[in-house]
Amino acid sequence: MTQPIHWNAEALWEAIAPQLPGFTVEVLPSIDSSNTELMRRARDGLTDPVLLIAEQQTQGRGRLGRNWVSGVGDSLMFSLGLPLAPKDWSGLSLAVGVSVAESLQPRLPAAGRGPKIGIKWPNDLWLEGDRKLAGILIETASFVGTHRHDMSAPRYVVIGIGINVRPRPGDGMRTAPACLQELDMALDAPTALACILPALVAEVQAFAQHGFAPLLPRFAQRDLLAGREVNLSDGTRGMAEGVAADGGFMVRTATGLQAVTSSEISVRPASSPLQA
Repeated sequence: MTQPIHWNAEALWEAIAPQLPGFTVEVLPSIDSSNTELMRRARDGLTDPVLLIAEQQTQGRGRLGRNWVSGVGDSLMFSLGLPLAPKDWSGLSLAVGVSVAESLQPRLPAAGRGPKIGIKWPNDLWLEGDRKLAGILIETASFVGTHRHDMSAPRYVVIGIGINVRPRPGDGMRTAPACLQELDMALDAPTALACILPALVAEVQAFAQHGFAPLLPRFAQRDLLAGREVNLSDGTRGMAEGVAADGGFMVRTATGLQAVTSSEISVRPASSPLQA
């Protein structure tokens, strides 16, 4: 029988409420998808800041609609919803990735002292060795009465994060899985969430004010693709050269330096099998 998970929701609320007036914390034992639920609420006009923790998701989604399925306690799965009005939305998933990676691993390990948590453009955390640790899915909804094409207007953003906590089988997965307990056996889902959340909220608010550019040096320290040959799902092949100030992926191809800005284009190291 699965033991109940103690999330210490009150402590999470106390840490965040001063930064986000009206903030609430909800824990659901099962939901189709925490992102889907918050997007449903946003379309119904419910746009207060909220943290929705899902102990189990029956239809969890990753980027491009890929499934994220996990047993209770095997993964940390949550969505943070809040109103946001950044000057430029470009690079938000990278800002989230930087924040989460640094919270889980505040210091980069010295060579040979354990795997580094790195960021794989545009929205994954990998351990060195090209094994996926976490995925990020960001969705937005317009407020009622705002023009959906006015990108300067405030929107409701839902930041969904799924992190492998315990080892999981990699059968059928296009990227071999990694987990937090490889880094620290004391890291369970509630402990990881308590580490991540305060810095994540602060980073998202800073992003709204300053954009992605100030994060470039921190991102570069954890960029797992820079200097590697990569394949794009549109058939392009080239050498990764980091990211631009707006978070665009820079790849040098046979025709020159190309900026990839669409998250609908999948990027894979050339040594990994390419799948769209």
